[in-house]
Amino acid sequence: MKASPSQESFNAGEFSELMAAQVRFDKYRNAAKIVENMIPLVQGGMMRRSGTKYVAEVKTSSKSTRLVSFQFSVTQAYILEFGDQYLRFYRDRGQIESGGSPYEISTPYVEADLFQLKVTQSADVIYITHPDYTPRKLSRTGHTSWTLTTINFLDGPYLVTNVGTTTITPSATTGSVTLTASAALFASTDVDRLVRLKHSSTWGYAKITAYTDTTHVTATVISTLGGTGAVTDWRLGLWSDTTGYPSTCIFFEDRLCFAGGDYSPQRVDMSVVGDYENFAPSATDGLVADDNAVAVTLNANDVNVIRWMVDDEKGLLIGTTSGEWIVRPSSLQEAITPTNVAAKRSTAYGSDNLQALRAGKSALYVQRAGRKVRELAYVYEVDGFRSPDMTILAEHVLAGGVTQFSYQQEPQSVVWFVRADGQLVGLTYERDQDVIGWHRHILGGSFGNGDAVVESVAVIPTPDETADELWLIVKRTVDGGTVRYVEYMTPKFDDTGTEDAFFVDCGLTYDSTATTSISGLDHLEGETLQVLSDGSTHPDVVVTSGSVTLARSSSVVHLGLKYISNIQTLRIEAGAADGTAQSKTKRIHRVGIRLYKTLGLKFGPSTSTLEVLPFRTSADAMGSPPALFTGDKSVAWNGGYEKEGYMYFRQDQPLPFTLLGIFPQLVTQDR
Repeated sequence: MKASPSQESFNAGEFSELMAAQVRFDKYRNAAKIVENMIPLVQGGMMRRSGTKYVAEVKTSSKSTRLVSFQFSVTQAYILEFGDQYLRFYRDRGQIESGGSPYEISTPYVEADLFQLKVTQSADVIYITHPDYTPRKLSRTGHTSWTLTTINFLDGPYLVTNVGTTTITPSATTGSVTLTASAALFASTDVDRLVRLKHSSTWGYAKITAYTDTTHVTATVISTLGGTGAVTDWRLGLWSDTTGYPSTCIFFEDRLCFAGGDYSPQRVDMSVVGDYENFAPSATDGLVADDNAVAVTLNANDVNVIRWMVDDEKGLLIGTTSGEWIVRPSSLQEAITPTNVAAKRSTAYGSDNLQALRAGKSALYVQRAGRKVRELAYVYEVDGFRSPDMTILAEHVLAGGVTQFSYQQEPQSVVWFVRADGQLVGLTYERDQDVIGWHRHILGGSFGNGDAVVESVAVIPTPDETADELWLIVKRTVDGGTVRYVEYMTPKFDDTGTEDAFFVDCGLTYDSTATTSISGLDHLEGETLQVLSDGSTHPDVVVTSGSVTLARSSSVVHLGLKYISNIQTLRIEAGAADGTAQSKTKRIHRVGIRLYKTLGLKFGPSTSTLEVLPFRTSADAMGSPPALFTGDKSVAWNGGYEKEGYMYFRQDQPLPFTLLGIFPQLVTQDR
């Protein structure tokens, strides 16, 4: 039986082997078996990812390092390099320097704790949480003026009011006082902890400044105490070195919210409205106003350690180790207040210890085992939230777990994941168009005997504000040593010529007077580099003493590590006279390939029989690169009789490649 099937879309991305027999499944016709260093487009095609440009080496390449984005506006966006007890900064695709050296400030965060940090931002301030560190804020007043300070919380939050007989007696009502407990109460780790005392109807509070013994501490009064008598109405501060600190934070309804402390893992604390560092539960006279701080605990039969929070128009979404919750007013269509708040479980999948992110109208989070990504979204028909598994068609792509992820909204909606083994994984995600397509990316270079390792990712707007830009920390072995480099993925290629095509990794661009000698490549000492010179491919070169020598004089040169883009289709399904073509002998004899702005493609029925697709014609001037090709190529297929009908496409030159569709012609035998 002769047939001419087609595949007009690839935006279902890479499919799992467990889906190999689902030929009647709608998305089977839009998927592929292998998608490496290619990005499925929402429109249906598949485009080769751009290369990465080298920016700088991290301060200490022997230690893990993390990137965090800081976006004051689309015109003022920064990448922060969190390393072992330091912080460095990047802007406009370069490292910020002061006095000729990288601008740097010190931090308390050690290497082992960097990937547990969670942040939220308000204008020029980032709030940072970790369960073992006092919450801090990073403030910016200029490109080389950043300050990291411990947050000085005002009046709370507190544990519940004492219900026992233990009393606290202050020695005075103002200034530095001694607090005396009637029974063992204090610990040496209570320094800097708040204490709230009620005399008659008046509340006052102080901060512990020194520890004497279990019944005596020194404190500084912040709000005048109501007397010097012994009181049973007292509250100790919720956060301290004794009880631990919150692990996550978010802004919601103009309140700064913290949650997930070791002592109170199921509790959420919300600040006074508009006063983000004030957690006063009431006025000093005990009156609870609507704008006072809110404390709510997730009440469940199992442990629900809070991992993340995301603000949503329906309420505050919360992910815990055992399920997903929503906190919102008890009376709908009103604001949350201390007396109008409720927490209800929505789904029961559980979350890994990673901050969730917003993508469109949904929140995406990593399930507790770290291998599934779920989408938490409101469904009008059921008036509630559902949380489908986004990896169900490609369960293999996150094997080993996820360590970090970030969202790139423009030019294509892609969520980028760092896999535990260092592979970069992308998810083309556009829920309104029902596009969910996974893709894997193997960066150029190597680490030890394996591939280069991606350790961290973050996304900020490009300097020209036209798109979002993915930044990475990549670990490689270069010149016999371990290096960790900060790089960014260059903008999606969409030009009419090849001179600006950047398809190498950890690369740089020379753009000046024509020359055969290019220096400044010390970061790739001893490495073999791919080269694109004046829009044409060039023989590989080796970096020696930070320099390379070209075979021809060139003025625009892109140099970097080679990476290969691969596509392998699923088993072809073209039907047969008696039904399916699966497991039947077939032969593909010709294929139409629809391309967009492409040069340098290879194709074939297997990786060992790939042929080069010709693009140069007699009309192209010798000595100049051929024009980028857009249109159809019809090629004879060098394959024999087989049962699978796989098709392979590879780009291993530093050139663009976008596949829009394939149109094979084949014969299937009904036996």
